[in-house]
Amino acid sequence: MQYTPRLKQKYKEEIISALTKEYNYKTVMQVPQLLKISLNQGLGKTAITDKKVIDKGIEEMTTVTGQKAVSTKSKKDISNFKLRKGMPVGVRVTLRGDKMYEFLDRLISSSIPRIRDFRGIDDKGFDGRGNFSFGITEQIIFPEIEIDKISHIQGMDITFVTSADTDKEALSLLKAFGFPFKNQNS
Repeated sequence: MQYTPRLKQKYKEEIISALTKEYNYKTVMQVPQLLKISLNQGLGKTAITDKKVIDKGIEEMTTVTGQKAVSTKSKKDISNFKLRKGMPVGVRVTLRGDKMYEFLDRLISSSIPRIRDFRGIDDKGFDGRGNFSFGITEQIIFPEIEIDKISHIQGMDITFVTSADTDKEALSLLKAFGFPFKNQNS
């Protein structure tokens, strides 16, 4: 029997019908879906002086996502930061398919609840085209990372790219997956 991620199955069985009723879609193809999740981690000045920081960042991001991360390189020279064009300055990974749904499940169920003083994620991160981005201040919220082996705490940005036409549709899609947005009433 073929394994299907829990949230992928939930999307097919529950979310499609719920969003179709809510927005009166004519066909299943109009229902917005999650296309990819992009994770980006800028490693800052420490990456310029110490090359091991990039390797450690790649290792951590690979551990968190289950997919090999790649380093991002600077696009231009900035003399004030002692930065040359082509120097590695960060780490990124793009998830699609089953790995994307697995990461989303782990993010919602185990990582986000580990954020200190968590009261929900602000819904102001939409870009007007149905994509949502938010930042995490500490990579130690992921249970895959061992706190003892961390040299310094880094943050990261996570972007959810959807096929939704509006931010309202994308918000409904992410809420249906169980994404913990802040209540607007409080």
